[in-house]
Amino acid sequence: MTQRAYNFAAGPAALPEPVLAQAQKELLALPGPRASVMEISHRSAAFKEIMAAAEANIRRLLAVPDNYSVLFLQGGGRLQFAMIPMNLLGEQHHSADYLLTGAWGKHAAKEAAKFGEVAVGWDGSDSKFTQVPTDAQLDLSPDAGYVYYVSNETIEGVQFANEPQIKNSTLVCDASSDFMHKPLDISRYGLVYACAQKNIGPAGATVVIIRNDLLERSSSELPAYMNYKLHAEAGSMMNTPPTFAVYLIRLVTDWLLNDIGGLEKMHSINQSKAKLLYDAIDQHSDFYEGHAQPDSRSLMNVVFRLPSDELTKKFIAEADEKNLTALGGHRSVGGIRASIYNAMPVAGAEALRDLMVEFCKKNG
Repeated sequence: MTQRAYNFAAGPAALPEPVLAQAQKELLALPGPRASVMEISHRSAAFKEIMAAAEANIRRLLAVPDNYSVLFLQGGGRLQFAMIPMNLLGEQHHSADYLLTGAWGKHAAKEAAKFGEVAVGWDGSDSKFTQVPTDAQLDLSPDAGYVYYVSNETIEGVQFANEPQIKNSTLVCDASSDFMHKPLDISRYGLVYACAQKNIGPAGATVVIIRNDLLERSSSELPAYMNYKLHAEAGSMMNTPPTFAVYLIRLVTDWLLNDIGGLEKMHSINQSKAKLLYDAIDQHSDFYEGHAQPDSRSLMNVVFRLPSDELTKKFIAEADEKNLTALGGHRSVGGIRASIYNAMPVAGAEALRDLMVEFCKKNG
């Protein structure tokens, strides 16, 4: 087999090697069904056990309270941009507050405006999305149906260290790119969702954790698939769920519980990886320029620039030779983006740090 690279892709992103090995082992035939997980019925006892185990793992890792439902949906973040206002806005709740800390928050707000009034509670556009707001900077509506924010913006590499402290009881979070990277107090939220392809599985599944009282806001006039309440009542089986993606979520959450030892330990590892790279940026600040302000730096996506496009291309080429791949920055920001999600081992961050130091000495 060709040697696996250290994959710094922003998503679909790296998966833990033990998870891939387990999936490879079971790909042709799961024990019991004697067929691939991609071939068995979603209503079979074998798959129902897989989905139940995936949900149980999520509940255990995040200490999800009993008055919350865990849903496995499809459609990614783009579908959630629409489903959230379609379900949470209506006759009693006409407007929502959106915090714009990057590209994905902007996309979500634009979609929500099709279904209700959107008020911008903070906008980081003027600073080119280099920071997240403090609680004191928020301008929120007292009667908003919900407050929406993105916990980690993958393109700009900015992240909230803690959720905004708001009076509104319905805090909604797009946690797609930092879900399960540390413990999270779910009771502070009305709804949290995450697309799997960043941190907990492959593309194809979206995990939604929603407080049960909010299910009552879902109108019976909504198209069935767009209705959270119907999904909850059907146990995420209104239609055929993304079976292989849910299976891998189960394996990833097993890995987090059994190999890593929980989210406190995962957070510590993630902090160590990020520190390696940010220290290299700070110690060579005449050569590397970080995009995010220090107090808003992401533990998941380290975004930085080199002095020129020519040096950036050279850096990416040398990185590829050293088996460090997918480091090109998003076209809207440029430079380098190193995504160091849960599955990226410390050794990968160390290898990138070493290249950064070496490259600076040769080209600075």
